[in-house]
Amino acid sequence: MNSNLLVTHVFVTKGLSSIAPAARRRLVFSAMLCAVLWIFHAPAHGAGLKSIAILDFDLVDDQRELAPATVEYQRLGVIRDQLQRELAERQLYRVVDVGPASELIRKYQSETQLRACNGCELDIARLLHADRVLIGWVQKVSNLILNINVRIEDTATGEVLLTKHVDMRGNTDETWRRGGSFVIRSMVEKSQGNR
Repeated sequence: MNSNLLVTHVFVTKGLSSIAPAARRRLVFSAMLCAVLWIFHAPAHGAGLKSIAILDFDLVDDQRELAPATVEYQRLGVIRDQLQRELAERQLYRVVDVGPASELIRKYQSETQLRACNGCELDIARLLHADRVLIGWVQKVSNLILNINVRIEDTATGEVLLTKHVDMRGNTDETWRRGGSFVIRSMVEKSQGNR
């Protein structure tokens, strides 16, 4: 009889106690190692994370007559990219590429802001097969007072799963970056990822 078959036969018929102590330790160690590797392998590759489409941020410019926005429009893309990167790095969601929906996004943006398009964000997310969609906007109350707003919705139902809001004092690249980091840090601290 083959030695491997004999060990398997002994193990199956007589249980773990019938195996020599050294072989038993190796078997138990191998099983534990496999379990640990499996546990750490899944999160490292985003398994189990819900997918999310992060749409372009809108600007609500309350000061457009007095001090119209200029650099803020460039910062909208930067804040979107920052949130996309940090959500993925912190494994809060599996971020999907919105590129395949760029034509549909442009169509909706030509009609209205994405934050107020009455469900168009869900159409975009469905086209991308994303579980969730993040809509964001920055409100410029004045050149010193701004706020970042984020809303995450369930693509299937449209239910709002999470809203985040952070006030910023100052209108610089650094205040915008810190505001975006605060949104992510708050989500981590409150275990609000992967909803």
